[in-house]
Amino acid sequence: MRTTSGIITILICLFSFQSWAQIQKNFEALDVFQLEYTDDPQISPDGSTIVYRRTGFDIMKDGAKGDLWTIDTNGNNHHKLTNREENESQAHWSPSGDRIAFVSKSENGNEIYMYWKENGALAKLTQLESSPSSINWSPDGKSIAFSMKIDAKAPVIAKMPEKPKDAKWADAPRITDRLKHEADGAGYLKPGFSHIFILSSEGGTPRQITSGDYNHGGSLSWSPDGRKIYFSANRSQDWEYDFRNSEVYSVDVFTGDTEALTDRDGPDGSPIVSPNGKYIIYTGFGDKREAYQIEALQIMDVDGANKRIVSGQLDRDVADVVWANDSKGVYFKYNDLGLTKLGYMDLKGKVTEIVNNVGGTTLGRPYASGSFSASNSGVIAYTLSRPNRPADIAVVEKGKKERLITKVNEDLLDFRNMGATEEINYKSSVDGRNIQGWVTYPPNYVKGSKLPLLVENHGGPILNYGPHFSAEIQLYAAEGYAVFYPNPRGSTSYGEEFGNLLLNNYPGEDYNDVMDGVDELIKSGIADENRLYVTGGSAGGIMTAWIIGKNNRFKAAVVAKPVINWISKTLTADNYFQYANSRYPGQPWENFENYWKFSPISLVGNVETPTMVMVGLNDLRTPPSEAKQLYHALKLRKIETVLVEIPDASHGIAARPSNLITKVAHTLAWFEKYK
Repeated sequence: MRTTSGIITILICLFSFQSWAQIQKNFEALDVFQLEYTDDPQISPDGSTIVYRRTGFDIMKDGAKGDLWTIDTNGNNHHKLTNREENESQAHWSPSGDRIAFVSKSENGNEIYMYWKENGALAKLTQLESSPSSINWSPDGKSIAFSMKIDAKAPVIAKMPEKPKDAKWADAPRITDRLKHEADGAGYLKPGFSHIFILSSEGGTPRQITSGDYNHGGSLSWSPDGRKIYFSANRSQDWEYDFRNSEVYSVDVFTGDTEALTDRDGPDGSPIVSPNGKYIIYTGFGDKREAYQIEALQIMDVDGANKRIVSGQLDRDVADVVWANDSKGVYFKYNDLGLTKLGYMDLKGKVTEIVNNVGGTTLGRPYASGSFSASNSGVIAYTLSRPNRPADIAVVEKGKKERLITKVNEDLLDFRNMGATEEINYKSSVDGRNIQGWVTYPPNYVKGSKLPLLVENHGGPILNYGPHFSAEIQLYAAEGYAVFYPNPRGSTSYGEEFGNLLLNNYPGEDYNDVMDGVDELIKSGIADENRLYVTGGSAGGIMTAWIIGKNNRFKAAVVAKPVINWISKTLTADNYFQYANSRYPGQPWENFENYWKFSPISLVGNVETPTMVMVGLNDLRTPPSEAKQLYHALKLRKIETVLVEIPDASHGIAARPSNLITKVAHTLAWFEKYK
């Protein structure tokens, strides 16, 4: 009887395994629309409940939609916060934890809403001129501060004659006299300035408390007595051209009197007052006009006295700082060796690592990302990152291991074979530095077999990749490629000196760092040296174009949204005014030879690699004219090439799911053609 039962059990297990195996398949393009990720977890003051933003995609509308969800820190009571079906974001608990203020779309634009935890009541508090941001509760819970742009009139140069009745004339010209007048993804920026407002938490008319033709914003922080709000801005006379600079200010909530608390040349921002009201922490640096400088943690007395650097020994950017409730230290986020970490720093600068797996909120490519919040007792909620899953919510307490409390993609990804990701480290042939990167293997990869290698170069270039989920990389791996994505010199998370190696030297030896990684993978038997492919977007597009101008080792390349000519890019992009001296000395007309020397177009005569050039038609960061220069040059040289222009796409081509799929599908089709 026991034997028969055992045989039946084995047969059931075998049948279950076969059924499971049959429904397992590789990650595929349409799965992108089914992905979800969690973001901006806000833990209640008592540490019992988390409200977070859960983002998914609409396959019919081809866009993202985010709703607020709530879950207890023990993983129970997981449900949508409201019954609204509009985008919701920026959730913030009241100091007592009885209410949640948040921003959501209404019939007239984004407004501030209030949710009462006890009875689930919901109310719209505002009817605003434009979208609110940086909402923050007053310590007594009676008011909410926020920032909002107030439109101004555009300049008028000429008075036009009155047109005849019912005449259909051309639209009036768009006239601007501002240094910054457009932004990638937003397009033309209407004239106006952002200001800080106060709103009763019971609703009513918001009251503007800042004034002047300056932009006031960033994070807002109240003094414990509710008398002042601290913020960052640039209120200097030459603020437009002094764009790298900002100071920490206080504004009196009742009188509007504004006082500058910092005065150095450089960005000072994100001020937060300590719970005991004695100190202000903020981040920034003294500007040396370099390619990369560390955002250090600073502290000063609440009146601006006794300024000092706290994080001087860390050599990593400090971000998203939150005071511990006892005012003896802060929680913060930082990138270290490709990982995004949470740490605790006391006021003497001693750092204790809490977790090292934050991120997962950039689905396209594996960039550093993620967010967290801390309760009064030090319980932390954060977005946990894994190479094979987008972000979920996790909770961590002092001295304990983190607990994963959501699994928003298990219904999909438990039934997909995902590529495994492995870290690699190797030495630079230039100077022996350690260079770090990652390889994602095809699902069911058999160790020891050689694979076609797809090199994915990151953007920035002052950014970093890490072992985070990437729909693009998983789709490449699902098609049989080993995907190599390195952090060459210039990448963040390795210190200021490493990041600043690209000053007046970009592209430079970062090229060698990428190629050294390729050679390492060939040497280790992972990559087939006869099947090498290369791609990358933005700064990764620059690197890809530079690589094929330096060697002919790759069978095909896809150069996405590149800079090809630093002279034309610098004077046509939305951020045209930001390059001189921090990238290359002087303006293009002052240093023509240097700008040209580092332009990939200067190497186009060497290119023999079949090359696809891809760009969004609405790209203002690396305008389509850059991509066309490369395409036209290659056509004139009769090199195999094609130009892919994506309609209605800005620099972030993959912002819409269908465009992410378009980008990947065209890249794979081009590489397949040259296998």
